[in-house]
Amino acid sequence: MTENAYFIFVVILFLLAVFDLIIGVSNDAVNFLNSSIGSRVAKRKTILIIAGAGVLFGAVFSGGMMEVARKGIFNPEMFVFSELMVVFMAVMLTDIILLDMFNTFGMPTSTTVSIVFELLGAAFAVSMIKIFSAGGELADLTLYLNHSKALQIIGGIFLSIFFAFAIGWLIMSFSRIVFSFDLRSSVKKYGAVFGGLAITTIVYFILIKGAKGSTLISNDLLLWINENTLLLIGVNFVFWTILSLIGQRVFKLSILRFVVLSGTFALAMAFASNDLVNFIGVPIAGFESYIEFAAGTIPADEMNMGFLANKVKTDPLLLILAGLIMVVTLVFSKKARTVTETEVNLGRQGFGSERFRPNYLSRSIVQMGVSLASVFSGLMPASMKQRLSDKFVEIEIHTDLEEEDKPAFDLLRASVNLVVASILIAFATSLKLPLSTTYVSFMVAMGASLADYAWDRESAVYRVAGVLSVIGGWLFTAIIAFTSAATLALMIFYGELYMVIGLTLLAAFLIMRSAKFHSKRMKEKPTLIASIIARKNIKADEVINECLEHIDETLSTTDYVFKKCILGLSEEDKQIIKKARKRSKGQDSKIDQLSRTVFHYVQKMESENGEMAQFYIYVLRYLTNIKKSIIQISTISYKHIDNVHKPMEIVQIEELFEIYEELSAYISLTKESLSEMNTIKYNSIAARKESIYQSSVVLLERQIMRMKSRSSSRESSVLHLSIILESQSLLRYISDLAELFIQKTKK
Repeated sequence: MTENAYFIFVVILFLLAVFDLIIGVSNDAVNFLNSSIGSRVAKRKTILIIAGAGVLFGAVFSGGMMEVARKGIFNPEMFVFSELMVVFMAVMLTDIILLDMFNTFGMPTSTTVSIVFELLGAAFAVSMIKIFSAGGELADLTLYLNHSKALQIIGGIFLSIFFAFAIGWLIMSFSRIVFSFDLRSSVKKYGAVFGGLAITTIVYFILIKGAKGSTLISNDLLLWINENTLLLIGVNFVFWTILSLIGQRVFKLSILRFVVLSGTFALAMAFASNDLVNFIGVPIAGFESYIEFAAGTIPADEMNMGFLANKVKTDPLLLILAGLIMVVTLVFSKKARTVTETEVNLGRQGFGSERFRPNYLSRSIVQMGVSLASVFSGLMPASMKQRLSDKFVEIEIHTDLEEEDKPAFDLLRASVNLVVASILIAFATSLKLPLSTTYVSFMVAMGASLADYAWDRESAVYRVAGVLSVIGGWLFTAIIAFTSAATLALMIFYGELYMVIGLTLLAAFLIMRSAKFHSKRMKEKPTLIASIIARKNIKADEVINECLEHIDETLSTTDYVFKKCILGLSEEDKQIIKKARKRSKGQDSKIDQLSRTVFHYVQKMESENGEMAQFYIYVLRYLTNIKKSIIQISTISYKHIDNVHKPMEIVQIEELFEIYEELSAYISLTKESLSEMNTIKYNSIAARKESIYQSSVVLLERQIMRMKSRSSSRESSVLHLSIILESQSLLRYISDLAELFIQKTKK
């Protein structure tokens, strides 16, 4: 390619860098916003201003981390200019597509993991091309990839999961034992010391340890800081402790609020100083490579890139510009808010919308945790057990607030989250290790949640399932980042500039499409749980109307699923049954949510007696039975087709349609009588129940005779019998539900 073509490469790299900054910050904002937003320490605008200042300040401390993109994953002296430009382009294209996908679905992922594995995948692909074209062996791969450094980075990233969780749990446990949930009295005693210790720790790791990476601090000042570290720590502790005491006693300021806001600034700064390399490290390396190439006369496919191994100071203006883009994104990004809500929801104290469904692994972990807790509890003296138990009794202090306005957790937990995460991230930055800020902040928050008894027996399986889903997403990030970057590197290597332009346009299209999808999701109605939490008092007529809506929807779904399953069986069309099955599962999810909110729904009912509550509970019971039957019908029908069993006989299909027609007519008339509150109409159709039931009995007898005469196959016979029996169950549940509703409306 010509020099002009590589200039276009560099321009595209910087355009991708801008998008990567926007997309990356939208995902990583959760790392430093979740604690302050979850604790409602201040207005969102105030929190964003403080976090933005931290991001901008941290950007100038990130220069030392830029070397990771140049020589942390591969050995630059083994590549020529044209090859590394392919690597850089593949990495950036993969990064923006991958991160945008996670943002759209509100899942926090690690930008560090993505950039490391993208560099690894793209460099691997180009290395393999070089090795095979030169007739080399696979063992030569170690010459091209900086495997020792890469393994060190990857190992550090994944070890941080366990260390961050354990340290978060340990520090939160100790803090809660000291302060308990009664913060008003305990903070008066220990708040000043806690504030002094917390702020001193932040100052040490952010300003002293983090100063090594700054492009604006002279070597003389760095030397003086290193020689007087203990003095600086001592002076800081005394200063911040006295200042905390004065603010607390004289000005009646909340020391925990000060710590949380300071921690928000510190963690935002730690994020920017550690993670900025993830977004602009590759484009800057590409730009510096192009400058070196343009200044010489060596062809692109001969120019060795060994100079990237040298230590280079990044232009502070580039860092500041990147910081400004990050700040603007932080303020205006809607996807950042979506990702933040996911983590706050997983760490909240108390009831709320459980986004993740429990699975086998989450249940096993919770069961093991309960067993271990029981063992330790048995070994602990009763007096100590009681004292510790008293420390973890939650006190309701926001009784004047609506449920949706209450903080997800208190200021003490927010302080621990921020201080511990800031320390770990800044310490890694001082060692020039691109530690995953997402891993650290998320796992610290989850460890603190566990220590704070936020994961009680009522919610543990859901929270653990959520944590496992996020961790699984991280692993998925690593796999797809490696394979995607390797694939794009191969495409760009052979397709050159035309391929780059095509892939860039494709990336732009995918980002625009995901933006529309995200906007649509944001406009959707809130979950049932969230809507119930937001309500104040629920009147009796509202209960009846809502029950009527749930009944109508469930009966409509029943009619649809039954019909589509029989139609799918008659045509042996798996897709028809698959759609019916999907709808039945959607109804299952909704009724499941209704059942899980019944406790809070009943609490909000205006009626003091339990009559209306009983009515609501019985309605949910019948709806649950109905949805179980339709799920069973769709499941066995799908399995029959999926297992490629013999098709049902024509007479069997005709009989199923016969029972469906009768049941469908009964459902339709029942819906009409309930919607009109027409007792007379209901009484006129109630007698049809026995007629339909007798018809189903006749169909059962016919099938039994066919089985005796062996005129039908085993699997189709079992399926036919099962559907008829489920239709009888549906008839009984629908009839009982309608009778319950009619009797209630008579009163």
